[in-house]
Amino acid sequence: MRAGSWQMANKKLDFRGQAFKDVLGFTFNHWAQQPWRVVVIAALVLCSALADVLTPVFAGRLVDAIASGPAGNESAWGAAVTAFCVLAALGLGATLLRQGVYFNIIRLTLKMMSEIAANAFHRVQRFSTDWHANSFAGSTVRKITRGMWALDLLNDTLLIALLPSLAMLIGATVLLGWRWPMMGAVVGIGSLLYIAVTVAMSLGFVAPAARLANAWDTRMGGALADAVSCNGVVKAFGAEEREEMLLQRVIGKWRHRTRRTWVRGTINGGVQGGMLVAIQAAILGVALLLWARGQASVGDITFALTMFFMLQGYLRDVGMHIRNLQRSVNDMEELVALESQPLGIEDRPSAGPIAISQGEIRFEQVSFHYDAHDQPLYENFSLRIAPGERIGLVGHSGSGKTTFIKLIQRLYDISGGRITIDGQDIAQVRQASLRSQIAIVQQEPVLFHRSLAENIAYARPGASRAEIERAAQLASAHGFISALPNGYDTLVGERGIKLSGGERQRVAIARAFLADAPILILDEATSSLDSESEVLIQQAMERLMIGRTTLVVAHRLSTVRALDRLLVLDKGKVIEEGSHDALIRRENGLYRRLFERQALELVKGLGESEFMRETAGSNADRMDDAGLLVGK
Repeated sequence: MRAGSWQMANKKLDFRGQAFKDVLGFTFNHWAQQPWRVVVIAALVLCSALADVLTPVFAGRLVDAIASGPAGNESAWGAAVTAFCVLAALGLGATLLRQGVYFNIIRLTLKMMSEIAANAFHRVQRFSTDWHANSFAGSTVRKITRGMWALDLLNDTLLIALLPSLAMLIGATVLLGWRWPMMGAVVGIGSLLYIAVTVAMSLGFVAPAARLANAWDTRMGGALADAVSCNGVVKAFGAEEREEMLLQRVIGKWRHRTRRTWVRGTINGGVQGGMLVAIQAAILGVALLLWARGQASVGDITFALTMFFMLQGYLRDVGMHIRNLQRSVNDMEELVALESQPLGIEDRPSAGPIAISQGEIRFEQVSFHYDAHDQPLYENFSLRIAPGERIGLVGHSGSGKTTFIKLIQRLYDISGGRITIDGQDIAQVRQASLRSQIAIVQQEPVLFHRSLAENIAYARPGASRAEIERAAQLASAHGFISALPNGYDTLVGERGIKLSGGERQRVAIARAFLADAPILILDEATSSLDSESEVLIQQAMERLMIGRTTLVVAHRLSTVRALDRLLVLDKGKVIEEGSHDALIRRENGLYRRLFERQALELVKGLGESEFMRETAGSNADRMDDAGLLVGK
């Protein structure tokens, strides 16, 4: 444990040291996509800063001209008017230059923000199934949006704040040092010390606290999204106050971390203010000393004082800009980490589309294990599924049924062997092409908060309304959809919450009908439905299986009796296979034990009197499904 903790601490320290480098490198890479705009902005900013540097010089000349004689003195008047005109031109020029900077940086930043948001979404969509299972959707959204807006602040800080400030400091030091070396040394050394202390405090004192505050901000966003998206469960258990208490604990941590960040920022600002007072005293003291020695005129003193006041504003701004830089880098760290995280399952560079016509599936000496497990789930596993064959996957929880399905979809990469469809290695083709030709109906189908027509057409976005309605009819969904006030234009709510479980299943089946894919996966779509919905969905699924290679993950074994072949899995191995009738007659077989156990549970659930009515009435088929009427 100690060694592990030490390694984790080293990783954290390394992460902190790399943060600025990674974020700035990420930003500069995006600048490189618009190089000419960055150059234009920098040129305009430097010209504007030059105008500010020259302003005190001509302010001093104006005072000298006024002090040299009355307004009637032609030489003094000419010098004063010239200085005035130059000052006005410098002010107007600086204003116009800044407007040019703002127009250009708006285009630069918005293009960068758009690209970053699109790239982050692109990567998140392609992260592995495990990544999504271990990540809060709300936290992920918060990382992306916070990072986007932090980029706006970072661009402003680097290009229109720090760059002109540094140019002003260098220009002021050179001008003052050229006229009075002692004054130049005071300004230069004082500015360097001020910047060094500000940077050190921002990076070493404020940034670590800000990083923790951001982590708790992300966690708070995740907790909010988790509770809101599961509001139905919260209401079902009357747990509103419990969820509020949980959130209060997260908010308390966030408040504590954020308060510490703000306090440290305030202390940092106080130190900067004290240093500015010291620099002010030093510059004014040197100016008075030069005046006392007769080395500076009234205009020179005006020049020095004007330069100081402008310099003071820039120095104060430098401190604020460095704090903004530190804050924006902290806010972008998690977004940049998303960009640098490997996708998990990636297409090969030479990957092309897959062409599935027959739907033959082969596992050839396949080996696979999850990263968290030492022992492989599948080892040298081989299997052939014939074109158009209807296969049922049966077994205890953890036997490998779901993994089998996910491997066919290439949601995981195998460590050995290969999986082919119609002779094509699925690892060598594009994932999107592969999955677009596999229709899946999940146990808990997820719908978008869009119209019913859009949800059904998700399998084929270009489908006409007639095709959508035809798919709904085949899925036994057209009736309930037509009865809704807005019909196919009805919005279904987040994750389809406005529909019942059976209605969501029928919409998912309609989507699969519209996909018209050669391979179909059914993940026990009737396990948690009422009898009426189950009958409708069972009929729809039977229509859907026709002419397709079908894989059915079975939890309720009554749903797989009519399939061509059943595969009984245990710890990644096929320990039994055959038809329902063949497997049910196998002495001491796992399938028979599972089937008998479910039949016994059904009898207990019905009760003796209900059992007699079921066996005598029109629902005898249900008992037959359980194997109770046929002497299995």
